[in-house]
Amino acid sequence: MGEDCAVHAYVLMTNHVHLLMTPAETGRVARVMQALGRRYVRYLNDRYHRTGTLWEGRYKACPVGSAAYLLRCYRYIELNPVRAAMVADPADYAWSSFHANALGKHDPLVRMHSSYRALAAADSERCAAFTHW
Repeated sequence: MGEDCAVHAYVLMTNHVHLLMTPAETGRVARVMQALGRRYVRYLNDRYHRTGTLWEGRYKACPVGSAAYLLRCYRYIELNPVRAAMVADPADYAWSSFHANALGKHDPLVRMHSSYRALAAADSERCAAFTHW
């Protein structure tokens, strides 16, 4: 995603975005969020002939301290459209990392976290373990 942050999970919602990222250095997440706010909001405003902000508020960053919590963050992020009653199945939502992490489809934004990779050696087994979990 630029700025030396590995994106592990994401979902783009109508009024917010969730990103699970590992920065290469301190301060990189803030730079990514600043760039995202400038570029993505400008793109949507131009495309849909609108003005103003898109997000509900400032971004919030929370450190992830354990592998179990990290995997819960994956699940929380990718199930967001289901909880919002936008789709019944996360596979039906195009703007998330679910297709990469649970179905094994290539997504140039997504890089595997070591805790996710540790679920299984083979890609198909890892996706099955992730989906089951």
